[in-house]
Amino acid sequence: MSIIKVVKVDKIYNPETVPVHALTDINLEFERGEFTAIVGPSGCGKTTLLNMIGGLDAPTSGQVIVNGTDISTLSSTALINFRLHNIGFVFQDYSLLPVLTARENTEFIMQLQKRPKKEYRERSTALLTEVGLGDKLDSYPRKLSGGQQQRVAVARALAAKPQFVLADEPTANLDSHSTSELLDIMLRLNHEEHVTFIFSTHDQRVIDRARRVIRLEDGKVIAS
Repeated sequence: MSIIKVVKVDKIYNPETVPVHALTDINLEFERGEFTAIVGPSGCGKTTLLNMIGGLDAPTSGQVIVNGTDISTLSSTALINFRLHNIGFVFQDYSLLPVLTARENTEFIMQLQKRPKKEYRERSTALLTEVGLGDKLDSYPRKLSGGQQQRVAVARALAAKPQFVLADEPTANLDSHSTSELLDIMLRLNHEEHVTFIFSTHDQRVIDRARRVIRLEDGKVIAS
Protein backbone atom coordinates (compact mmCIF):
# COMPACT_ATOMS: atom_id res chain seq x y z
CA MET A 1 0.00 0.00 0.00
CA SER A 2 1.37 3.41 -0.97
CA ILE A 3 2.06 5.82 1.87
CA ILE A 4 3.45 8.54 -0.42
CA LYS A 5 2.21 9.62 -3.86
CA VAL A 6 3.98 12.27 -5.90
CA VAL A 7 1.61 13.31 -8.70
CA LYS A 8 2.65 15.45 -11.69
CA VAL A 9 5.01 17.53 -9.55
CA ASP A 10 6.90 20.42 -11.13
CA LYS A 11 9.25 22.74 -9.26
CA ILE A 12 10.40 25.95 -10.90
CA TYR A 13 12.67 28.38 -9.07
CA ASN A 14 12.78 32.06 -10.08
CA PRO A 15 9.75 31.74 -12.38
CA GLU A 16 9.51 35.51 -12.89
CA THR A 17 13.16 36.13 -13.73
CA VAL A 18 15.39 33.28 -14.91
CA PRO A 19 13.30 30.11 -14.51
CA VAL A 20 15.13 27.02 -13.26
CA HIS A 21 13.19 23.80 -13.78
CA ALA A 22 14.35 21.74 -10.80
CA LEU A 23 11.69 19.02 -11.21
CA THR A 24 9.51 18.21 -14.21
CA ASP A 25 6.40 16.00 -14.20
CA ILE A 26 7.47 13.72 -11.34
CA ASN A 27 5.13 10.77 -10.73
CA LEU A 28 6.19 8.30 -8.03
CA GLU A 29 4.69 6.11 -5.33
CA PHE A 30 6.39 4.77 -2.22
CA GLU A 31 5.16 1.84 -0.15
CA ARG A 32 5.58 1.21 3.56
CA GLY A 33 8.83 -0.59 4.37
CA GLU A 34 10.84 0.64 1.39
CA PHE A 35 14.61 1.15 1.53
CA THR A 36 14.99 3.43 -1.47
CA ALA A 37 17.79 5.54 -2.90
CA ILE A 38 17.18 8.59 -5.10
CA VAL A 39 20.31 9.04 -7.19
CA GLY A 40 21.73 11.15 -9.99
CA PRO A 41 24.36 13.78 -10.75
CA SER A 42 24.69 17.00 -8.75
CA GLY A 43 21.91 19.42 -9.59
CA CYS A 44 19.57 16.73 -10.91
CA GLY A 45 16.86 17.45 -8.31
CA LYS A 46 17.47 14.78 -5.64
CA THR A 47 17.36 17.08 -2.63
CA THR A 48 14.52 19.11 -4.16
CA LEU A 49 12.44 15.94 -4.52
CA LEU A 50 13.22 14.91 -0.96
CA ASN A 51 12.22 18.38 0.23
CA MET A 52 8.89 18.08 -1.64
CA ILE A 53 8.15 14.71 -0.02
CA GLY A 54 9.10 16.09 3.40
CA GLY A 55 7.07 19.27 3.08
CA LEU A 56 10.19 21.42 3.42
CA ASP A 57 9.42 23.02 0.06
CA ALA A 58 6.23 23.32 -1.97
CA PRO A 59 5.79 22.22 -5.58
CA THR A 60 5.05 24.81 -8.24
CA SER A 61 2.34 22.45 -9.45
CA GLY A 62 1.19 18.94 -8.69
CA GLN A 63 0.46 17.04 -5.49
CA VAL A 64 2.41 15.34 -2.72
CA ILE A 65 0.04 13.01 -0.89
CA VAL A 66 1.10 11.38 2.39
CA ASN A 67 -1.34 8.86 3.86
CA GLY A 68 -4.18 10.50 1.98
CA THR A 69 -3.26 14.09 2.93
CA ASP A 70 -2.14 16.45 0.16
CA ILE A 71 0.58 18.21 2.13
CA SER A 72 1.13 20.76 -0.65
CA THR A 73 -2.21 22.37 0.29
CA LEU A 74 -1.61 22.65 4.04
CA SER A 75 -1.08 25.97 5.80
CA SER A 76 2.36 26.64 7.29
CA THR A 77 1.13 25.82 10.80
CA ALA A 78 -0.67 22.65 9.72
CA LEU A 79 2.38 21.53 7.73
CA ILE A 80 4.71 21.99 10.70
CA ASN A 81 2.36 19.91 12.84
CA PHE A 82 2.06 17.25 10.13
CA ARG A 83 5.84 16.92 9.78
CA LEU A 84 6.23 16.73 13.56
CA HIS A 85 4.00 13.67 13.79
CA ASN A 86 4.61 11.91 10.47
CA ILE A 87 8.08 12.52 9.01
CA GLY A 88 11.58 11.90 10.36
CA PHE A 89 14.62 13.66 8.91
CA VAL A 90 18.33 12.78 8.81
CA PHE A 91 20.57 15.48 7.35
CA GLN A 92 24.08 15.44 5.90
CA ASP A 93 25.42 17.76 8.62
CA TYR A 94 23.69 15.84 11.49
CA SER A 95 21.90 19.06 12.64
CA LEU A 96 22.16 18.19 16.32
CA LEU A 97 21.69 20.92 18.91
CA PRO A 98 25.18 21.41 20.40
CA VAL A 99 23.92 22.43 23.85
CA LEU A 100 21.93 19.20 24.28
CA THR A 101 23.22 15.73 25.08
CA ALA A 102 22.57 12.73 22.83
CA ARG A 103 19.59 11.81 25.01
CA GLU A 104 18.24 15.37 25.02
CA ASN A 105 18.62 15.72 21.25
CA THR A 106 16.63 12.51 20.82
CA GLU A 107 13.96 13.60 23.29
CA PHE A 108 13.48 17.08 21.84
CA ILE A 109 10.90 16.14 19.17
CA MET A 110 8.93 14.06 21.66
CA GLN A 111 8.86 17.06 23.99
CA LEU A 112 7.44 19.15 21.11
CA GLN A 113 4.80 16.44 20.73
CA LYS A 114 4.02 16.97 24.43
CA ARG A 115 4.57 13.34 25.37
CA PRO A 116 4.92 12.42 29.06
CA LYS A 117 8.44 12.64 30.45
CA LYS A 118 8.48 8.98 31.46
CA GLU A 119 7.58 7.95 27.91
CA TYR A 120 10.14 10.11 26.11
CA ARG A 121 12.89 9.26 28.59
CA GLU A 122 12.32 5.52 28.12
CA ARG A 123 12.07 5.80 24.33
CA SER A 124 15.21 7.93 23.96
CA THR A 125 17.20 5.46 26.05
CA ALA A 126 15.87 2.51 24.05
CA LEU A 127 16.55 4.14 20.67
CA LEU A 128 20.09 5.23 21.52
CA THR A 129 20.82 1.77 22.85
CA GLU A 130 19.44 0.29 19.63
CA VAL A 131 21.82 2.38 17.51
CA GLY A 132 24.77 1.38 19.70
CA LEU A 133 25.05 4.49 21.87
CA GLY A 134 23.71 3.21 25.18
CA ASP A 135 26.95 4.32 26.83
CA LYS A 136 26.81 7.84 25.30
CA LEU A 137 23.43 9.04 26.56
CA ASP A 138 24.84 12.07 28.36
CA SER A 139 27.53 12.95 25.81
CA TYR A 140 27.36 16.25 23.94
CA PRO A 141 27.77 16.27 20.13
CA ARG A 142 31.30 17.72 20.39
CA LYS A 143 32.34 14.61 22.29
CA LEU A 144 31.00 12.25 19.60
CA SER A 145 32.54 11.19 16.29
CA GLY A 146 30.77 12.00 13.03
CA GLY A 147 29.42 8.47 12.82
CA GLN A 148 28.12 8.62 16.37
CA GLN A 149 26.47 11.99 15.76
CA GLN A 150 24.70 10.61 12.71
CA ARG A 151 23.47 7.67 14.80
CA VAL A 152 21.98 10.16 17.26
CA ALA A 153 20.34 11.83 14.27
CA VAL A 154 18.80 8.48 13.25
CA ALA A 155 17.52 7.91 16.80
CA ARG A 156 16.06 11.42 16.83
CA ALA A 157 14.37 10.82 13.45
CA LEU A 158 12.72 7.66 14.80
CA ALA A 159 11.74 9.17 18.16
CA ALA A 160 8.47 10.62 16.92
CA LYS A 161 7.38 7.26 15.44
CA PRO A 162 7.16 8.73 11.93
CA GLN A 163 5.48 7.19 8.89
CA PHE A 164 8.85 7.33 7.10
CA VAL A 165 12.37 8.73 7.38
CA LEU A 166 13.97 10.98 4.76
CA ALA A 167 17.78 10.94 4.71
CA ASP A 168 19.57 13.60 2.64
CA GLU A 169 23.13 12.43 1.84
CA PRO A 170 23.43 10.92 5.35
CA THR A 171 26.83 9.31 4.70
CA ALA A 172 28.48 12.23 2.89
CA ASN A 173 30.63 13.25 5.87
CA LEU A 174 31.40 9.75 7.15
CA ASP A 175 34.36 7.44 6.62
CA SER A 176 33.89 3.94 5.21
CA HIS A 177 33.68 2.23 8.61
CA SER A 178 31.11 4.70 9.98
CA THR A 179 29.10 4.48 6.76
CA SER A 180 28.99 0.69 6.95
CA GLU A 181 27.90 0.75 10.60
CA LEU A 182 25.20 3.36 9.93
CA LEU A 183 23.81 1.45 6.96
CA ASP A 184 23.78 -1.79 8.98
CA ILE A 185 21.72 -0.04 11.66
CA MET A 186 19.28 1.43 9.14
CA LEU A 187 18.86 -1.88 7.32
CA ARG A 188 18.22 -3.68 10.60
CA LEU A 189 15.58 -1.11 11.57
CA ASN A 190 14.06 -1.47 8.11
CA HIS A 191 13.95 -5.28 8.29
CA GLU A 192 12.99 -5.76 11.94
CA GLU A 193 10.76 -2.75 12.56
CA HIS A 194 9.64 -2.02 8.97
CA VAL A 195 10.92 1.55 9.15
CA THR A 196 10.64 3.18 5.70
CA PHE A 197 13.81 4.95 4.55
CA ILE A 198 14.13 7.17 1.48
CA PHE A 199 17.62 8.49 0.73
CA SER A 200 19.08 11.06 -1.62
CA THR A 201 22.65 10.01 -2.22
CA HIS A 202 25.76 9.94 -4.37
CA ASP A 203 27.23 7.15 -2.25
CA GLN A 204 27.57 3.88 -4.10
CA ARG A 205 27.58 2.03 -0.77
CA VAL A 206 24.07 3.27 -0.08
CA ILE A 207 22.96 2.53 -3.65
CA ASP A 208 24.30 -1.04 -3.42
CA ARG A 209 22.20 -1.72 -0.31
CA ALA A 210 19.01 -0.09 -1.54
CA ARG A 211 16.20 -2.36 -2.64
CA ARG A 212 14.87 0.28 -5.02
CA VAL A 213 16.81 2.92 -6.93
CA ILE A 214 15.19 5.98 -8.52
CA ARG A 215 17.40 7.78 -11.02
CA LEU A 216 16.96 11.47 -11.78
CA GLU A 217 18.50 13.48 -14.57
CA ASP A 218 17.79 17.15 -15.29
CA GLY A 219 14.84 17.08 -12.89
CA LYS A 220 13.17 14.08 -14.50
CA VAL A 221 12.81 10.45 -13.45
CA ILE A 222 14.69 8.35 -15.99
CA ALA A 223 14.49 5.02 -14.15
CA SER A 224 12.81 3.52 -11.10
